[in-house]
Amino acid sequence: MKKIFSALAGLFLFAGSAFADGLVAGDAAAGQAKSVTCSACHGADGNSVNPVWPSIAGQHPTYILEQLQAFKNGVRNEPLMLGQVMLLSDEDMANLAVFYGEKPAAAKSVADPASVDLGARLYRGGDREDNIAACGACHGPTGRGNPAASVPSVKGQYAVYSAAQLRAYASGARTSDGPTRVMRDIASKLSEAEILAVTSYMQGLQ
Repeated sequence: MKKIFSALAGLFLFAGSAFADGLVAGDAAAGQAKSVTCSACHGADGNSVNPVWPSIAGQHPTYILEQLQAFKNGVRNEPLMLGQVMLLSDEDMANLAVFYGEKPAAAKSVADPASVDLGARLYRGGDREDNIAACGACHGPTGRGNPAASVPSVKGQYAVYSAAQLRAYASGARTSDGPTRVMRDIASKLSEAEILAVTSYMQGLQ
């Protein structure tokens, strides 16, 4: 099995007006009003009950906004999301980002004990032989990400969803990592066992 130094740097959605993370201006109350259709997949408070769909509660508003824009302009190709975002204005998207960003993320199940050692090694240390940075280099040791750089929080995210995103990056189906191609380049070097291990480990991060 290859050792991969996996940097998953782009992995992978207030009362009144507020600046969430100091970076996105939006009205959470207006966002909540717009979130009714979103709740069918992502849950009323952004905590999805289906691991196929991501939990977005507590996600950085900068990242949520960026991904909504990516769905709308076709950078991310997902028919279900496209049907939703085409009806949203820029203001709507900012409001939704602030609303979900302030919601507490529910704890997910712990990492799979059978793969936690591999997952931890990939996330924390990576592989110098392949000259690929560790996941924690961008997403942080606890998986909290970096809102200023639109690096998402990955802690507690469903492993099923995160693994699907890595596979999409690996195949080139997802290109929202931009011209750097950092996620595509990294994901393409991961074996299926490594994808499952590192995403399980991220799901267990609290």
